[in-house]
Amino acid sequence: MEKKRATEENESGFAPPSRSVDKFGFIKQDNWGNSAEGLTRSRSTNDREREERRIKKWRKMIGVGGSDWKQYVRRKPHVVKRRIRKGIPDCLRGLVWQLISGSRDLLLLNPGVYERLVIYETSPSELDIIRDISRTFPSHVFFQQRHGPGQRSLYNVLKAYSVYDRDVGYVQGMGFLAGLLLLYMSEEDAFWLVVALLKGAVHAPMEGLYLGMKVVFQVGLALLRFCHDDLVSFLLFLIAMI
Repeated sequence: MEKKRATEENESGFAPPSRSVDKFGFIKQDNWGNSAEGLTRSRSTNDREREERRIKKWRKMIGVGGSDWKQYVRRKPHVVKRRIRKGIPDCLRGLVWQLISGSRDLLLLNPGVYERLVIYETSPSELDIIRDISRTFPSHVFFQQRHGPGQRSLYNVLKAYSVYDRDVGYVQGMGFLAGLLLLYMSEEDAFWLVVALLKGAVHAPMEGLYLGMKVVFQVGLALLRFCHDDLVSFLLFLIAMI
């Protein structure tokens, strides 16, 4: 009976309660040494004090909800650049990423769009997205539960983007980008940040990266077909079976 219950827990995606996670939510490996944990404890006080000072500076710089961000960037761009290069405090990354990318403005300019894409639109990539969901951050507690809140949110963001940008659609690997964002913000915020990154709300778009992957794949298949037609047929068979 106990063996059956343990099997069911693993299939549902829940991590065994005896295993600990790091500060980001990833399950720690069993081979972490006690010496490393002791070193972490000895440095934790200094790190915490340093982090609190950094957070205070960042809060003053961005203002409540990011209200002072644009003005501060115009007045002291060199300070903003220096602090970003030193690292954004973990507790503020979600908000700062939205401010830097311009995704917050996209969200405000497009009320209700994300909800429509998720609820009322269909995507030809839905089965591909479902297939890849369980492969995205499988060692993170937020995404481990099969059909749990993490996997549902990830599916919604990826499906919405595949409908929003049909030229790119869904490409394997997007889940890791969207999944990382979901650890710091809501579904809708994560979606618009993906849009800002790939379509270029403020900075140059990254969508060429995914389109380029498709082109490289097609060119590679063409070259292989020219040299080894049987090998290409076998590769296409394997891809279809994934």
